Amino acid sequence: VQLQASGGGLVQAGGSLRLSCAASGSIFHINAMGWYRQAPGKKRELVATITRGGSTNYADSMKGRFTISRDNAKNTVALQMNSLKAEDTAVYYCTDLRGTWGQGTLVTVSS
Repeated sequence: VQLQASGGGLVQAGGSLRLSCAASGSIFHINAMGWYRQAPGKKRELVATITRGGSTNYADSMKGRFTISRDNAKNTVALQMNSLKAEDTAVYYCTDLRGTWGQGTLVTVSS
């Protein structure tokens, strides 16, 4: 499948954004989907993952602020981001954790 991320933008610190990842085909059979991010000058890092059954995993700095969800019927994966901080500024990528990546969506948090 191909993945298309959207929903990024400019937001003030403390604000919220919801990212969405739309797959071109069914994700029902894909065990785990996830979001990663890459800040300027830094390595790509894990944000969150979700299994087909709904089990989630978050990087420590995102716990309690970010929520990942997936809709197997609509072939989408979402990332709700609350209490955003300047250090959350990055390009966010969705992935099927099998080597397929979306094109990335830029999130900029102003302090």
